[in-house]
Amino acid sequence: MLTIGELSRQTGVKIPTIRYYEQMGLMDAAERSEGNQRRYTREEQDRLSFIRHARDLGLTIEAIRKLIDLSAHPERPCADADRIASEQLQAVRAKIEKLKRLESELERIATHCHGDQVKDCYVIRALANHELCEHEH
Repeated sequence: MLTIGELSRQTGVKIPTIRYYEQMGLMDAAERSEGNQRRYTREEQDRLSFIRHARDLGLTIEAIRKLIDLSAHPERPCADADRIASEQLQAVRAKIEKLKRLESELERIATHCHGDQVKDCYVIRALANHELCEHEH
């Protein structure tokens, strides 16, 4: 059995986050020792590692909850898990496209400034007037 501190060190998940996951129902409430210390099993450590990996991939709490539920039923088809992963992939691709537009616009603004004083600064003018932007962002 692991204490919450040991679980935190072994998984890289901060203690308040572990408590949050318990409150959100992603993890069962930990057993308590006679001294009222939380105690975690290897299965709970594996669950927390699963949650952390899913969060690192940007999955929402609700998506993780669904995946945990699916993992509890190994005989079920994996179409729902595939759908969740595909939806996350689409969301990541959309974010990447938005970030590329932001990068392009920031690069254009940053390299367009040739003034020596703030009164002539293109960066300041572009931020004050959205019409000077080439793309919607």
